[in-house]
Amino acid sequence: MSESPLITSLRTAVEAAPDDVPLRLHLAQLLLDAGHGQDAIAHVAAALQREPGNADAQALIARAVAPPAAAPAAAPAEPAAPTSYDWKLAENELSDVVPPAFVRSEAMEEPEEAAAPPHPHPPLAADGGDSDDDSLWEVETGSVKLADVGGMYEVKERLEAAFLAPMRNPELRKLYGKSLRGGLLMYGPPGCGKTYIARAVAGELGARFMSVSISDVLDMWIGRSERNLRQLFETARRNSPCVLFLDEIDALGARRSQVRHTGMRNTVNQLLTELDGVDGGADDGVFVLAATNHPWDVDTALRRPGRLDRMLLVLPPDQPAREGILHHHLKDRPVAGIDLAKLAKRTDGFSGADLQHLCESAAERALLDSVRTGRARMIEMSDLLGALDHIRPSTGPWFASARNVAQFANEGGAYDELLAYLKRKKML
Repeated sequence: MSESPLITSLRTAVEAAPDDVPLRLHLAQLLLDAGHGQDAIAHVAAALQREPGNADAQALIARAVAPPAAAPAAAPAEPAAPTSYDWKLAENELSDVVPPAFVRSEAMEEPEEAAAPPHPHPPLAADGGDSDDDSLWEVETGSVKLADVGGMYEVKERLEAAFLAPMRNPELRKLYGKSLRGGLLMYGPPGCGKTYIARAVAGELGARFMSVSISDVLDMWIGRSERNLRQLFETARRNSPCVLFLDEIDALGARRSQVRHTGMRNTVNQLLTELDGVDGGADDGVFVLAATNHPWDVDTALRRPGRLDRMLLVLPPDQPAREGILHHHLKDRPVAGIDLAKLAKRTDGFSGADLQHLCESAAERALLDSVRTGRARMIEMSDLLGALDHIRPSTGPWFASARNVAQFANEGGAYDELLAYLKRKKML
């Protein structure tokens, strides 16, 4: 639908004078009259950020989130209460607003994305035969860099020293006879950014990226899982340089002593074979990263030299990373007066997923209040602090299990880094 010349002219004027609140509200009113509710709300929210008490803006946004007028009918017994608002409409419109103004903003970096990429594995034929699609695995172009990962300085240093520096300097690598074989196993509590770090490694290397989880590989038909693994590594080799990320590696590479099903044992063996690169140098340019929440369940054969021979502990985000994650999840919502530094201090031990849930809960509180009062308002610091009173870090159960392993099953010092963290946080 083409918009009127007047609206087009007003858009240009608002872009030239973004702080002109009356002009922006005039444009919002015309957009609302033309049926562009979400676009109108974006402009009203921008006006409210500049003049929070503007009565005209409050009236416009209340009109925008109100339910549509009902068709002419018999007079209702009593007026509809504010709680009869269309929740879906209100939620969608309130989220489509301009970036917020924070109390504090210091070098905030974008954190991990909460949503994982869709599984690229298409359905198999009913008889378990091959799919007609020759490319079963999605190959992405790495665009995220380690600089985009907020905080986590120790993790970045370990990645640089053990993994990235040798790959960036091929001449030095040849001089010192450094092989590119072997991979990196990342472990830690769930929701702490292991997938995002793997993407950042691909971006640093200028390599393509493939992310694979258990549901992409395992299959009910005997022999099909092993075939999936072969095709996976062949695709990575064809797209080299490529970072191949194996998520939930404890499910793909469980200890063979714990696997009674013959088919699953064969799958583990196939994974070991692929990691060895039996074709001699075939895996040059394929960098394998794996992640698990339970490294103690991973077959020790997977962690021998030449396979996943380096382990990296990915802990809950530190304070700078928490600020970046909170900023990421609040920047597209209507907020006012948010002190990110204070929130980051009070969320020690929270995973990235916990912080996302905190922002969602605060938005929900503001939305319900707007629906109840009939006046849309900003998400405020009180909403976040109120939500924080009811949210606890989800990493606690993981550390409870990991503590026993670090204390009593630390063969060869594999969990020394975890042990040091537990002592530092007084969890022992």
